[in-house]
Amino acid sequence: MKSYKTTAILAALILGGATVAQAAVSAEEAKQLGTRLTPWGSEVAGNKEGTIPPYTGGLTKPPSGYDRSKPGHRPDPFADEKPLFSITGQNVDQYAGKLPEGAKAMLKQYPSFRIDVYRTHRTAAYPKEVQEGTLKNATKCKTVSDGLGLADCHGGLPFPIPKNGHEAMWNNQVPWVGQAMRQHSENWYVDASGRATMAAANDATHYFPNYDPKGADLNKAWFSRSSTSAPARAAGEGVLVIDPIDYTNEKRKAWQYIPGQRRVKLAPDLAYDTPAPNSAGLVTMDQLPTLSGAMDRFDFKLVGKKEIYMPYNTYRVDLGGDAENCGAKGFLLANHWNPDCVRWELHRVWVVEATLKPGQRHIYSKRVFYVNEDTPSATMSDMYDGSGKLYRLGYTLNAPQYEVPAPTGYTFGTIDLLARSWFILSWAPPGSKVTGTYAVPIPPRNYFTPEALTGAGIR
Repeated sequence: MKSYKTTAILAALILGGATVAQAAVSAEEAKQLGTRLTPWGSEVAGNKEGTIPPYTGGLTKPPSGYDRSKPGHRPDPFADEKPLFSITGQNVDQYAGKLPEGAKAMLKQYPSFRIDVYRTHRTAAYPKEVQEGTLKNATKCKTVSDGLGLADCHGGLPFPIPKNGHEAMWNNQVPWVGQAMRQHSENWYVDASGRATMAAANDATHYFPNYDPKGADLNKAWFSRSSTSAPARAAGEGVLVIDPIDYTNEKRKAWQYIPGQRRVKLAPDLAYDTPAPNSAGLVTMDQLPTLSGAMDRFDFKLVGKKEIYMPYNTYRVDLGGDAENCGAKGFLLANHWNPDCVRWELHRVWVVEATLKPGQRHIYSKRVFYVNEDTPSATMSDMYDGSGKLYRLGYTLNAPQYEVPAPTGYTFGTIDLLARSWFILSWAPPGSKVTGTYAVPIPPRNYFTPEALTGAGIR
């Protein structure tokens, strides 16, 4: 625990001059960071049963077999481990208190679905500069306009000790995955009959100004530019999205490049519950990933913390994983993924309930997010339709990027319990030719412009 004593001293130095009047938490409460809590707010101690271990620093060194010339190809550091036990439709009630509603519904609806529970490894890790930035944010970062924006945040997670639902979800909105990241990935759709179709192969670049050491574009939360290379009918399409850091007087800006028209058009509808392009209608724009964009249509309530089983350390289905059994052909089964390929572990999460405000419109009337304390990003979500019926399960297949380090990956999707179909986005299948997700230098500012999107059009 010596590293946490060092961090505690750092925390005290940083917090000494903080102004309590502007703080999300008091300087006294923030002293927990680096002692009882990690610098990003998760509990250092394990649980009393010993099924969640103490945090000891995370996974910061790639395992043997990692090839630095292949960014994003991450060998599974736990490939030799076997499941501790399995949860099925027959014994689900025994574990119901530690499962999201969507996962329980999956087990009861599909006899072929199974949850294999493995030993928990708390692999999340952050660079020193991000830890320091998070410590600084603890007493000065705040939400404004009823949670619609952030103020006085930079260099780290906004709220290591969240006090309400908006703060917990802002941590999810500006995650640490590198100052910028590039993905060469695929989106797949599996219909009710089990037919798997590649909906799109995408090249995407994301930039998070919150982590830019030069402090550029601090009035923005997220820049994202993507282009589609396959299938042929969608090749050449492009999307540019820019989210503000404060939605009080500014909205998301989005543009689409349409190859047939050879022009970029403003796309203000690419927000909220508009279906995301090339997602077969199963993923809304504000699910990219899990939750993004303005939080003005829902009331967000921080319910508390609990232990749940979740997909985690899912290296077997990530690029560099088990290509023979968990590539696109073996992984994409009817109604759900191949249970042999997904590792589940017990972790602590913040539970956030989002309820649609009176007079607002959205296809979901309620959403429940499960925010991993170590990440802290929403690893799973339950989504309910207008009648209050459980509709969809949102998930993240999380393989922490130990080469950065960054605590979360970017593969996610939706399982539709009513249509009996499902979708996976930003996936780099084992054995595929795509190159995965990895940190990259910050692109030039003019990279994220409609003009640049037009220039990148290929037909």
